[in-house]
Amino acid sequence: MCNRARNLGEPEALFSRFDAGWAPGVVRPNSDPVELYPRGKAYVVRAERDRRVLDVMAWDVLGGQAAWPMTNVRNLGLPQWRRLAAEPHNRCLIPLTEFCEWTPDKHKVGKGAPIKGEMWFAVPDQPLFAVAGFWQQTVKGAGFTMVTCDPNPLVAPIHPKAMITILHPEDHARWLTGSYDDVVALQRPYPADRMTVRGPVFPTREGAEA
Repeated sequence: MCNRARNLGEPEALFSRFDAGWAPGVVRPNSDPVELYPRGKAYVVRAERDRRVLDVMAWDVLGGQAAWPMTNVRNLGLPQWRRLAAEPHNRCLIPLTEFCEWTPDKHKVGKGAPIKGEMWFAVPDQPLFAVAGFWQQTVKGAGFTMVTCDPNPLVAPIHPKAMITILHPEDHARWLTGSYDDVVALQRPYPADRMTVRGPVFPTREGAEA
């Protein structure tokens, strides 16, 4: 499951990409969260009445109330997740530029020699893409989780159990405002031929590799 990701988009880029503005009362971090780790802060897009807003939340939908942070959920039939899935208010979009899966086995990536360890996935036609998620208020503030699904053929050799649910742009509104059945229908793998994977080279906001 995904427990590390990156968002190289600054708030202004997120406003434009997701047609959003700042959430009421949000406190922007002193530095924009680029590296996403469990229980760390991240930008999240959610619906606020008749508009979308950019909020700052912790990557743990249970707010530290469990031994391990709840960063990913999959079985939407479980009561605690069905409750969030059925209520549009508790759905959100998590903007990312890439996400990581770790593998102990060597894999052929690109033209170089096979590598293991960090594998970073991106969506070239969506430099800023949205992952389907849920959020809720906890005793420690707002927390979110990413929804996972079956892996596509690109992710499966590296992480055969699951991948995060990447949404097509035309499905953003459906995820945020649709029915429970809409949510279940959108819990599906993104096309493998529209994704790329590479080793652990850190890209800059300008798109060049550092």
